[in-house]
Amino acid sequence: MASPQMVMYDEEFKQINAVIDKLLRDANAKVIFLVDKNGQLISGVGEVERFDTTSLASLTAGNIAATGGLAKLIGEKEFSILFHEGEKDNLHISIVGGRVILVVLFDSRSSLGLVRLRVKKASDELTVIFDSLMQKAEEKEKSGATDFPFAEITDDDIDNLFS
Repeated sequence: MASPQMVMYDEEFKQINAVIDKLLRDANAKVIFLVDKNGQLISGVGEVERFDTTSLASLTAGNIAATGGLAKLIGEKEFSILFHEGEKDNLHISIVGGRVILVVLFDSRSSLGLVRLRVKKASDELTVIFDSLMQKAEEKEKSGATDFPFAEITDDDIDNLFS
């Protein structure tokens, strides 16, 4: 059976933002993005206005996909953590709960060790939130309930409307 479509609810969105906002402060990071594996930005905190978030999200997902291919070539399932070091800024990229990508941009005001430590705690908290979202989606799918307001409209209803 295909996995159910995950829908983001306001309550969980606020919880996610609280976790990544705390991570921003605790890791002394500049920016934190949460991206789904399809390259869609879920949320961002910090100096987000400095970046083209659409490009950053899609390139991050592409980076994860490319390194996933490398991992398979050497017999690994995936590389769950990636680190890119630049002259001024560094990127720490990690997969959270096998579902989403957490991107932390930091500079010399922080350290890789501190970021890794704080990301581990935040990842555990985010995993609980996303597990809860998936459980809600599965329950809705089993009950036949839907959050889509036009789900009960059929093709015949549309044909009747325009004929």
